Amino acid sequence: MTNRIKAPHGADAAYTAFVEAAWQRQLRFALLLTGDRWQAEELLQDSLVRIYERWRRLSSVDDLQAYLRKVLVNNHTSIWRRRRRESLVAAVPERSAPDSAVSTDALVLRDALRALPPRQRAVVVLRHYEDLPEREVAAVLGCSLGTVKSQHAKALAKLRHLVGDAGENHLVHGRSR
Repeated sequence: MTNRIKAPHGADAAYTAFVEAAWQRQLRFALLLTGDRWQAEELLQDSLVRIYERWRRLSSVDDLQAYLRKVLVNNHTSIWRRRRRESLVAAVPERSAPDSAVSTDALVLRDALRALPPRQRAVVVLRHYEDLPEREVAAVLGCSLGTVKSQHAKALAKLRHLVGDAGENHLVHGRSR
């Protein structure tokens, strides 16, 4: 008896091809939403499982990438709401040091994005990273166009403030940008 892995057939093959095509771009999107590589991978995997459960019914969806983005945003919002309450721990978890190849500006911007509330972060990521128009952002987030515009304006104002403060702190401590 040989141990052979059978190639996926039909719907499973289509799903596998979709995951392979979507993985890198949607992982970057999830990373921008969560701010953490491991949380991003977990979010993406969970979202892909949800899509797989409905895969046969989704064959009529025009843009599966957009549908996956919407699932990612909704799952991220659900996770954020569940974790909303503060949980105290005895010791601070270890984190790896920032990559030395990443510029100070990128680190400042990443930290500023992390400081935004999840809804504002989602609006900024969808508008500027995914380059979606405001109407599509509203559709993905399931809110009105006015909400997207106000959240975007608030997010940009907060980012300007955070990035400005962080830049000044880098200069005060003798580090240039």
